[in-house]
Amino acid sequence: MSTSKTFHLWQKPIRLSTFILLFSIWLTLSLNFIFFQKLYTLTPYGGLPALGFIVVMVIVLIAYFNLIFNLLMWRPTAKFFAIFFLLIGGAASYVNSLGVGIDAYQIQNLVETDPREAMDLMSSQVLLWVVALLAVPLMFFLPIKIQKNSLGNTIKSKLIIVVASFAVIASGAFMYYADLAAIFREHRDLKSFISPQNVVASSWSYYKKLQPKKNLPLVAYGVDAHQVKTASQTTPKLLVLVIGETARAESFSLNGYARNTNPELSKLPIINFSQVSSCGTSTAVSVPCMFSGMQRADYDAKLARHRENLLDILQRAGYKVTWIDNNSGCKEVCNRIEQYQPSKALQTKWCKDGECYDEILNDTLKEYVRQIPADDRQPRVIVLHQMGSHGPAYFKRSTAPYQYFKPFCHSNAIQGCSHQELINVYDNSIAYTDHVLAQTIDTLAQFKQYQTAMWYLSDHGESTGEHGLYLHGTPYMMAPSQQTHVPMILWFSPAWQAEHAQDVQCLNRINQQALSQDHLFSTVMSLLHVDSQVKSKQYDLLQQCHQVNA
Repeated sequence: MSTSKTFHLWQKPIRLSTFILLFSIWLTLSLNFIFFQKLYTLTPYGGLPALGFIVVMVIVLIAYFNLIFNLLMWRPTAKFFAIFFLLIGGAASYVNSLGVGIDAYQIQNLVETDPREAMDLMSSQVLLWVVALLAVPLMFFLPIKIQKNSLGNTIKSKLIIVVASFAVIASGAFMYYADLAAIFREHRDLKSFISPQNVVASSWSYYKKLQPKKNLPLVAYGVDAHQVKTASQTTPKLLVLVIGETARAESFSLNGYARNTNPELSKLPIINFSQVSSCGTSTAVSVPCMFSGMQRADYDAKLARHRENLLDILQRAGYKVTWIDNNSGCKEVCNRIEQYQPSKALQTKWCKDGECYDEILNDTLKEYVRQIPADDRQPRVIVLHQMGSHGPAYFKRSTAPYQYFKPFCHSNAIQGCSHQELINVYDNSIAYTDHVLAQTIDTLAQFKQYQTAMWYLSDHGESTGEHGLYLHGTPYMMAPSQQTHVPMILWFSPAWQAEHAQDVQCLNRINQQALSQDHLFSTVMSLLHVDSQVKSKQYDLLQQCHQVNA
């Protein structure tokens, strides 16, 4: 049948209820394949009973959409809502195809991302997805003419359909109530794979729980913070805090990974902490959380946005605090401290198409320290925010000399790469991070005018196909270890070690303990001899290990 004849079929108007039913069927069958695939793996049945279960669930979801859209769609607005839900549902289903559910935190990531990160998600595969799930259905639904009907008859028809749809939903739920209750109780993230309701529900949840409120007063925190001077201190301290991006601990050979992804760090006198967990599974959560002074269990994102954090406290105590960024921003953590931009020369050297390799951070660190007056004695904290292993464009996260593992994936459409190519390209990004950190340590060792130290801590990890998951952002309670187990490394210069030998020895003894990003806030304060009532003894690593040795 030709295209013109196909469209000719729709010259005759159809009922609004028929339009909605067809639309509900399309959404259920085209956008929710991943949901039904996951549901199938969780069903207690096998063979034909399992197939029967999925068929009933398909009918239930069609009835659910049919109920919702009959309440929402009226003749003047039906096609507008069809376009809207096709657009957001198609986008959500692509994210779902990566094994990533849509929840409030994913909406937060979307809102807070920058154009550079968004472009990393664009690929020919995304274009084909858009054509298949947006252009094709629009060609089908837009030519349809919807019958005019009186308001009374329309309402009567909708009431009947709503009742019938509810009956179908109730019947299906009753038939498999025990199974559905068990599945959704144990796998609460499953609903984040139902498109497009996942976008609507998560957007509302984001608005209620996570959306930043404007013009809120800044809440002072740690107002009593002050440095505790020691008689032995002869030179000021310089702590470089490197915030990693999307690096997972299990891909570090320092932590037992079979591949040598840490050829440079393994030769340096570092302290590697092998059992560290993150506060969240996304940058938007972990970065504010680790600086907030709140623990993951009681972290309040809204409060963190308008309360002073670790960097404010260190600044109040007399440290010059500076943020140098090679990512998508500091998530409001650095709003009240100095933000230093690399020179144009460094950007020309290290940047391409709006993205910069992380070696720019080390060169910027050198550039920044060189411009400090020779007689300046102020202690300093400098935060370097890496691009790290940010996906899915992992091939952009390493330079040629550090691409040890081949063949590797050269595309951001990572589903089209083999699993080995994906692992290779991700491991190359870790090897490059190894080089960048070793460079930073070498640079700090040359700053003889300071007692220097480096603390590296990644914000969260990454999934590369394990358990069918890619990228990150899985709800924390369901997230695999690949997304929550993060690397943490400390290094101290000989000058620092000479004055604080017991501290360094103490940290070396506890590097195998189970720790978390919750320990950053209070431990940094102790390392820098900053005291305050907001410092927690429970999460101060120096306090803990000295108590053990007391």
